[in-house]
Amino acid sequence: MTLLAGVDIGGTKTAAALVTPEGVLLDRATLPTPARQGPAAVLDTAARAVTLLGRPVDAVGVGSAGVIDPGTGRVRSATSALPGWGGTDLRGLLAARLGLPVGVDNDVNAHALGEHWRGAAAGHACVLLLTVGTGVGGCVLIDGRVHHGAGGAAGEAGHLPVPAAAGLPCPCGGVGHVEAAASGPAMTAAYRELAGARPGYGTGAAPATLRLVNSLAYEGDPTALTVLRAGATALGEAVGGLVNVLAPDLVLLGGGVSRCGPVWWDTLRTTVASHLVPAVAGTPLRAGSLGDDAALYGAALLGREALA
Repeated sequence: MTLLAGVDIGGTKTAAALVTPEGVLLDRATLPTPARQGPAAVLDTAARAVTLLGRPVDAVGVGSAGVIDPGTGRVRSATSALPGWGGTDLRGLLAARLGLPVGVDNDVNAHALGEHWRGAAAGHACVLLLTVGTGVGGCVLIDGRVHHGAGGAAGEAGHLPVPAAAGLPCPCGGVGHVEAAASGPAMTAAYRELAGARPGYGTGAAPATLRLVNSLAYEGDPTALTVLRAGATALGEAVGGLVNVLAPDLVLLGGGVSRCGPVWWDTLRTTVASHLVPAVAGTPLRAGSLGDDAALYGAALLGREALA
């Protein structure tokens, strides 16, 4: 039986899944990503994760952090989460390690492909997917295919300027981008700043996490409510603008921040709706259905395409 391996390379962990060509996930393996040891160690870990699946595979697909050139399979650029990753011949070097065909794309693109293949985006012609977690990433699918743009750089939704992020420094070096207000670290930092050193919170004995901020919001904590609503408002401004431009038939959200509850979601939906032009009013906005497995399914699909 033909089997595929889907690999998701992130700054902290590398996951692999054994998947059939029909999209049945059979097994998983996860290893820490040795990001600080450099690209060779990261590639060795990806290859090791594939072997840990315990069965021979016919092709491998990879969703990786960074901007990936779909033509060459090289990493065009990456953040400090993977030092030295920019310029890595991801496709060629991993194929050499495994002796197998390898397909490569950005991890958010793989996430979107997975949701379209086996998840909430199935059957939709034009899909906008945003992942909101450590950063804010995006992908546009048209007829089930990723719109890559020039050099694979399309989809950098986290760097849209929005009024709610005005003046805030973004990890990319810019100012006022949605990621600076809507990402998990951004909201956590905002809570710490606003809450100060209150015992048990913020900069006190128990530093804030987004999970704590979310929990406090549902206990009525005014600072937590302010932070969640501000982050959702910033994201909603970006989503509303993107929907007006792209007119997708579905918007999907993934990533850890999307697991926040009604305070965040209600604010997001209200903000998006307030920015939509009449022609796209009512565009569905939903959470993805595959969670962290989405990128693994999508990566496996890349492997299937590499095998063809």
